[in-house]
Amino acid sequence: MNLAHHLQTNPLFEIIATAALQCPTMEVYVIGGFVRDLLLNRPCKDIDIVCTGSGIALAEAFAKLVGLEGQVVTFKNFGTAMLKVNDWEVEFVGARKESYRLDSRKPTVATGTLEDDQNRRDFTINAMAISLNKANYGELIDPFGGLQHLKEKIIKTPLEPNITFSDDPLRMMRAIRFATQLEFDIDGHTFKAITDNKERLQIVSMERISDELNKIILTKKPSYGFKMLFTSGLLKEFFPDMVALYGVDVVNGYAHKDNFYHTLKVLDNLAELSDDLWLRWAAILHDIAKPATKRFDEKVGWTFHGHEEKGARMVTPIFRSLKLPLNEKMKFVEKMVRLHLRPIALVKRNITESAMRRMIVDVGEDFDALMKLVRADITSKDGNKVKQFLKNYDEVEKKLKELEQKDELRNFQPVITGEIIMETFNLPPSKEVGEIKQEIRDAILDGYVKNEMEDAFAYLLQIGQKRGFSTKLKTM
Repeated sequence: MNLAHHLQTNPLFEIIATAALQCPTMEVYVIGGFVRDLLLNRPCKDIDIVCTGSGIALAEAFAKLVGLEGQVVTFKNFGTAMLKVNDWEVEFVGARKESYRLDSRKPTVATGTLEDDQNRRDFTINAMAISLNKANYGELIDPFGGLQHLKEKIIKTPLEPNITFSDDPLRMMRAIRFATQLEFDIDGHTFKAITDNKERLQIVSMERISDELNKIILTKKPSYGFKMLFTSGLLKEFFPDMVALYGVDVVNGYAHKDNFYHTLKVLDNLAELSDDLWLRWAAILHDIAKPATKRFDEKVGWTFHGHEEKGARMVTPIFRSLKLPLNEKMKFVEKMVRLHLRPIALVKRNITESAMRRMIVDVGEDFDALMKLVRADITSKDGNKVKQFLKNYDEVEKKLKELEQKDELRNFQPVITGEIIMETFNLPPSKEVGEIKQEIRDAILDGYVKNEMEDAFAYLLQIGQKRGFSTKLKTM
């Protein structure tokens, strides 16, 4: 099969072929993900070039031809070089063969042939190469049937999968990631090898595992990948808290829903509403504390009281264990988990403006994100029940937005600050100052006090009198 006409849309390939002619006896090929995506008609801005000889020398010859001499980024320890040309990122590497030690996924590398290089690839669909050599320019070199596997929509390793996954266990995560991204199946023998080698994942850094996990989370239907992670046993190796959601307990005929599959449904629902990675993480963790808070009450059945608060407290240790960023992104997820029941509670009871104000102020600038999470959390096997609940929720969301716009609550701050409280009553920083500030905040949100200095300060003096601060009061 010749793909020369496919390469004509990008002039870089002819330039790379010309550069290779300056390196005697060199053979050069485009390989891997670019070839896969070209055949799938998917956009791809990363071009991987493999050559027999020095990838660095080829990169420098290419850079000179495109007027970017001196801009090649080299990684001499790995024999690779990279150059950015407009929107394209081109990486050059010499063909190599690899061997592995049992305790490491980092290979011992030796110079090899194109065949050696294709043998070391993770999956057949990533092992295809296109020749850039004059004798057979555009010819597809596909020794493992990758083109057929693209047509069959299947993920399969080029060599024996137990060896492939034992050598580099991260490939097990990548298999599931590719299957989820491309909406492919995993070959049965290949999937069994993932199950059989799941413990080998322990030699992989958590940063690399989480990187693949995040790519799964960002797919169109992330539940597909999570189900494979769960079924293979990989998920338990690095995220046991999520596995703990699985299962249904029954007591006296009362059963609760399977919180693992409910979480996946919420995640898929949210994926239709937002491509924000951290909001999707909030969907994954919104019920994470249900196993720890699960209780059976003979009158009402199963309860999960306080799971939102405990779940929020679990976010930090989970992010730490998964080597996810311990920054404002984590704080955002904590907030979403802590507040995810609040809008639903407004649907279930007679709504008051005071309750709505408190929720709007607590969520602040993340109001729209929380609304999406709550909407995604409305799940049931009874379609009519979901429709009715969504209708009720639409009314509540409309009222919340109207109130937020009317009172400009999203960035609400009481006019009475902690500094004013301390100065007024000659108090040091303390828990008591926080309590007074909260009392004023609540009074404003409940509509008893206007958020204006004169009215709020008068209320502050009343609080001071109740607390016996009259002798400490300073004249304003």
